[in-house]
Amino acid sequence: MQERKSPFQQLDFTLLFFLFVLMCISLVAIYSAATSEQYNVPASYFVQRQILWFAVGTVLLISAMVIDYEAFKKLSIPLYAVSMMLLIATHLFGIEVNGAQRWIGVPGLFTFQPSEFVKIFIIISMAHLLFVITRHPRPKTFTSDVIVVGKILGVGMPPFAFILIQPDLGTALVILSIIFIMILMAGVTFRMIGLLITIGLTGIASLVWLHNNAFAIFTQIIRPHQLSRIYAWLDPSANVGAEGYQLYHAIQGIGAGQLYGSGFGQGVKSQSGVIPELHTDFIFTVIAEEFGFIGATILMVVYFLLLYRMVLIAFTCNNTFGTYIVAGVVGLLVFQVFQNVGMTIGVVPITGLALPFISYGGSALVTNMLAIGLVLNVNIRTKHYMFGEEE
Repeated sequence: MQERKSPFQQLDFTLLFFLFVLMCISLVAIYSAATSEQYNVPASYFVQRQILWFAVGTVLLISAMVIDYEAFKKLSIPLYAVSMMLLIATHLFGIEVNGAQRWIGVPGLFTFQPSEFVKIFIIISMAHLLFVITRHPRPKTFTSDVIVVGKILGVGMPPFAFILIQPDLGTALVILSIIFIMILMAGVTFRMIGLLITIGLTGIASLVWLHNNAFAIFTQIIRPHQLSRIYAWLDPSANVGAEGYQLYHAIQGIGAGQLYGSGFGQGVKSQSGVIPELHTDFIFTVIAEEFGFIGATILMVVYFLLLYRMVLIAFTCNNTFGTYIVAGVVGLLVFQVFQNVGMTIGVVPITGLALPFISYGGSALVTNMLAIGLVLNVNIRTKHYMFGEEE
């Protein structure tokens, strides 16, 4: 027997609550960051614009819930085609900022980063691909795994390559994380997963060998500014005057926060203006310095609970297409949180990824809100049965 509930009754208000908490944390952190000496505008300027982006994101979140996600099966190929056209247009006509060509401008109106929306389109396209692949039982053989992985890579690698040459390593790695999650969801054997990990580690080892033995070839693969960031990550104190400047001061600021923090608007590093991009890529530094280990832990707990709710939605969904969509969104957000927090504390190299729902910005924020809308869409259309699933 099916339990009849209206879509409003099935709306996950707990998930929305955690999203609202992140919004509040974002506005507080951005206001504090905006009082830094590096900005010449009122602190309210960034807060007001962030509220506007949250409003736009909320509209997109609601819009993503209106259309039955089943309809996205028919739209997956057109969305993928739009993704590739946007990336090609960015490559040919994009606006170059700080040596990276990632933006497309609408004259007199606004600019946006197509690769942010491509992430959502790729999730939908891969979810449909996996739905088709797993609709019928397949033999658990290595050959079958190779075919499945080949199809997933065939969809994911073209946008990955276009984003990588912009260059935008951070977003390219996000695409890779989505690809990896989808490969796991495809149910491939541990032998295939081990092979893919081995290939990845071999690639990294090859780059290290080229760096030490064939540097001219290495520089054709890793650009000078990317290499500088790697050097800065490995030894920030030795590169304070170059790429390590931002990371060195960020780590000092986070350490100065200790257990309770220095207090709202009282961070020495945060308020002195020595950390560039404080309100965007390095917003976690503000939270950790001014609210301490306790404040940073609360933020991470909220993230965990938000993602946990999504995992529950994926598990309770009795439609594999919906499950794959939610899994893709979880992979998207988990990697971005790990990468952003990791780069501010020196665990991973700096890539310029925003902290989801916290960092100031437009394209990344509304894209993540759109992703949440897809998850809620899946949840409100999941049928619940008292005695198992419908045959």
